[in-house]
Amino acid sequence: LIAIYGTTGVGKSKLAIELARALSQYPRGQAPWQSAKVINADSMQVYAGLDVLTNKVPLHEREGVEHLLMDFKRPGEQYIVGQWVQAAMDLIDDMHKRREIPIVVGGTSYWIQHLLFPGRLAGEEVSSSPPAVRMSLEATLVYSAGAGLHMHNLLTALDPVVAARWHWKDTRKVIRCLNIIKDTGKRPSDIFDEQSKVVPKPRYDSLCFWLYSDPEVLKPRLDSRVDAMLEQGLLDEVRALIDISNDNAGKPQPEDVDFTQGIYQSIGYREFYAYLTNPHATSEDFAKAVDDMKTSTRQYAKRQVQWIRNQLRPVVEGSDQSEHKAQLYLLDAT
Repeated sequence: LIAIYGTTGVGKSKLAIELARALSQYPRGQAPWQSAKVINADSMQVYAGLDVLTNKVPLHEREGVEHLLMDFKRPGEQYIVGQWVQAAMDLIDDMHKRREIPIVVGGTSYWIQHLLFPGRLAGEEVSSSPPAVRMSLEATLVYSAGAGLHMHNLLTALDPVVAARWHWKDTRKVIRCLNIIKDTGKRPSDIFDEQSKVVPKPRYDSLCFWLYSDPEVLKPRLDSRVDAMLEQGLLDEVRALIDISNDNAGKPQPEDVDFTQGIYQSIGYREFYAYLTNPHATSEDFAKAVDDMKTSTRQYAKRQVQWIRNQLRPVVEGSDQSEHKAQLYLLDAT
C-alpha cells in the first residue's frame, strides 16, 4: 500500500488523487495492478456532511478517484481507531484480490501507524467487552454531570502513570484505559511498556510519504484556509452540529459541553460554539473566535508533526522488515 501523511494544509489529498490517476492509467497487462483507490485516514472525514468543517476534497476535485471510509458515519456517533483499522484491513484485502493499490491518506497519523504496524492497540485487541457495550458506557458518561472527573479520579487511583497523560475531560481515552483494566486485569501503563519493547513488523509492504512544509510558510497558508472555510459556509455547519448535539443530549450548560468526542473534536466547533450560542454575541466575539480557530489549527499542525517525528517515523525506520518492507520518504511541501 501507499501511505501519505503530514499536517493539515500540505496537499496530501491532492497528491493521493494524482497518484491514483497515474497508477490507473497503465495499459492493462503492463503492471501487476489494475487501478488505485483512496482510503481516508482522517478521523473527522468519516462523518457524513460537514464538508467544510472537516476539510473534505470536493467531489469535482477528486477527478473520479473513489474515496473509501469517508462520509459514512452520522455526526454524533463515535468511531475509534480499532474500528477504523479493521475496516481498512478488510478493504485492503478486498482491493488486493482485485489487483488494486490502496492509497491511505489523512491527517490522523495515529490511525495510519496502527494500520501499518499490528499489535499496538491494547484497548481494542485485548478487550473482551462487546463494542456496543463499551460505546454505550461512553455515551452514558459523556453527558452525566461530574462523571468525567469521577472516571479520571478512578483511573488515577488504579494507574496514576497513564492517568497523568489525559485531561479529565478527555472522556474517551479515560474510559478506554478503564476498559483495559477491567478486561485484562493489567494496568495500561504496563501494557504500553511491554509493547514498546517489541520490535514492530509492518503488516504490508508499504511506501510512505511524509509531506512536510516549513512552519513559517505553513502558518499563513493555514490562516488563509480558515478564512476560506468561513466564506464557504463554516458557520452554517457549526450551527447544524450544535443542533445535532442538543438533540442527542439536551441543551448542556457551556461548562458541560464535551469537545473530546467524535465529530465534536473538529477544529472550529469549540472555537465558534460560544459565539453561536450567545444571543448577545458581538463582532469582537466573532473576531476572537476566528483568531482562536487559526491558533488551534496551527497548534494542531504542530502536534501532527510531533507525532510523526517522535512516533511514526521511528517505528517505520526501526521496524523488523524481514517479511514486509516499509520505506519512508520525506517530501518538501513548502
